[in-house]
Amino acid sequence: MGLVALAAPMLPIKDPARQDLNAILASPGPEHPLGTDRLGRDTLSRLIHGARTSLAVGVLAQLIVLAVGIPVGVISGFAGARVDNLLMRGVDIVYAFPDLLLIILLRAIFGGSPYMMFIAIGLASWPTIARLVRGQVLSLKEGEYVLAARATGAGGRHIILRHLLPNALGPVIVAVTFLVPKAILAEAALSFIGIGVSPPTSSWGSMVNEGYGVIFVAYEQVLFPTIAIALLMMAFTFLGDGLRDLLDPHTIQRKPRA
Repeated sequence: MGLVALAAPMLPIKDPARQDLNAILASPGPEHPLGTDRLGRDTLSRLIHGARTSLAVGVLAQLIVLAVGIPVGVISGFAGARVDNLLMRGVDIVYAFPDLLLIILLRAIFGGSPYMMFIAIGLASWPTIARLVRGQVLSLKEGEYVLAARATGAGGRHIILRHLLPNALGPVIVAVTFLVPKAILAEAALSFIGIGVSPPTSSWGSMVNEGYGVIFVAYEQVLFPTIAIALLMMAFTFLGDGLRDLLDPHTIQRKPRA
């Protein structure tokens, strides 16, 4: 899916925004392998270009999550006391808002640009990573290697960058892969209710929304983008499971010696 999304502009497919009023709601066939929508646009082309939107949301939103969540979690766990209490109360405030409601509120503040939507989804998801990193730092900073680094005169910045952060990244990487499907679903939900990606940009959520109005005439207009969303979310879920098994030392089995 990633390769197809990256290569979408170079693929020999139709323009996803081109309307053919002589082929409105055409059934799948040689000319249009997955049919056309109610404006005569090619469904296959829109699906392929919609993958770019979904993958961009999943990846770029997580960059925002990491950029905010990791510093907050590291500072909170390492500093402790009042700083920890202050930062965690801020995290609790963000957690108090339902994710979708908070994203809609941020969308209203930042505007309707697709990049602003990525930022809104990321700003609604960072508390999960912040809490995870904080918990990792709280447990790691009591380790013997951290105490040894303190005894040699290492400063807090050196301990964080050299000892705490590298050892806390394993669970963070796994958590991010599980947050990607959440971001993809959030974008699809926003596009479905009409406040996601603006036309004519293709989006799987907007395709489901448009297909819902003609579901009894051309059900495939809902079926194909729904399957695409499910497969992409499933792919990232499997990726997260695989990374969790790979990075968890308790699941690594030593090979028997010959």
